[in-house]
Amino acid sequence: MSDTGILIIVHGSSNPQWVREVEEAVKGVKGDLPLEVGHLEFSKHETLEHGIRKLEGKGVKVILAVPLFVSSASTHISEIKYVLGLISAPGVETDLRPVSSSARFVWVDPMDAHPLILEIIIERIFSLSEGPEEEVLLLAAHGSDEPDFHQKWEKLLEEIKHLISLRIPFHDIIHGTLLPDNLRQKAEQVSNSGRTVIVVPLFLSEGYFTNKVIPEKLKGLSYKWNGKTYLPHPLITSWINEKIKNGISSERQKRVVDKDPITFETWFL
Repeated sequence: MSDTGILIIVHGSSNPQWVREVEEAVKGVKGDLPLEVGHLEFSKHETLEHGIRKLEGKGVKVILAVPLFVSSASTHISEIKYVLGLISAPGVETDLRPVSSSARFVWVDPMDAHPLILEIIIERIFSLSEGPEEEVLLLAAHGSDEPDFHQKWEKLLEEIKHLISLRIPFHDIIHGTLLPDNLRQKAEQVSNSGRTVIVVPLFLSEGYFTNKVIPEKLKGLSYKWNGKTYLPHPLITSWINEKIKNGISSERQKRVVDKDPITFETWFL
């Protein structure tokens, strides 16, 4: 029996479609290691602590924490690390408290500008774009009002824009965020340029922000939009599998160095 388990960490949502799409993505995860999903919000029975306790009950001593989040710049990432005891204090105010566990947590990074995630973004762009040389791409992201997190968001968005520009010759690529609230301002700057504006959301799954908030902020402006998010897409499952594989590989190497017993040799072999 393996002493290593997987905790897929999600934000959670009151939108049933959001939950279903996440569940479908997780269903495709490879391997036979114990796996649980922990919700940060909107679930009383599938919280982070519930997921941890279930894994502990299966004899797990090492938990690979896989955050199914768009950006490392999210304030929720700081909260999650605090709950898992990976940092001594969160970077923002939170009602969450650390979960005491006998297991050791191994962290892997969120999606950010991972090549598989970039492929999804490119696909979403091509579902709208017809002649990029005459179009302006507007990436719509959540962002943050917190200074440190805002800087991290800006750095990530600039990286994504650069990577897109290497693949698609748009007339221009800009971005806007909900926090700080500058999405409409950015859209207005280009909506009267005479060029087609394409708006693509950088969100995990369809929900309140993509169904209501963003369309309401852009109301009355001329732009192309279909609201397609990262999910549903099979590459999200591929991303999870790759993160788990790399995390297990790093843990294996650490145990070899520390001369600890390795009990997950069958994973991805």
